Amino acid sequence: QVQLVESGGGLVQPGGSLRLSCAASGFDFSNFGMSWVRQAPGKGLEWLAGISITGANTRYAESVKGRFAISRDNAKNMLYLQMNSLKPEDTAVYYCAIFHWYTGSTDAPAGQGTQVTVSS
Repeated sequence: QVQLVESGGGLVQPGGSLRLSCAASGFDFSNFGMSWVRQAPGKGLEWLAGISITGANTRYAESVKGRFAISRDNAKNMLYLQMNSLKPEDTAVYYCAIFHWYTGSTDAPAGQGTQVTVSS
C-alpha cells in the first residue's frame, strides 16, 4: 500500500523559502518517478514538478520553473521540493505523488499534504 507523508510546510513571507519533504513507504520508491502537486483554496490540483527514477531528469510547470527544485534520495525513500522566491499565489496544500514519466500522468495523492501559506 502506497504511503506518502508530506512535511515542511508553514507560514512564510513573500520572497521567502521553504523545503518540503515527502517520506515514501509501501512501494519500491526507487522504481517510480515522483512529482509534487498542489491545491489552492477553491481550485483543482496543479502539477508542479516531476523527477525521474534516478533523479537525473526533472520537469517543471511554468508557474514554478526557476523558483522550485525537486530532488530525491532513493537510499532514504525521500522526495524533496525546495521552494524559493515564494509568492502569495503559491499558497496551497502541497502533495507528493507517483509520476509516470513517459505519459506525464500523476497518480492521485495518497497523503494528507502539507499546508504552505505565503503572506506578510
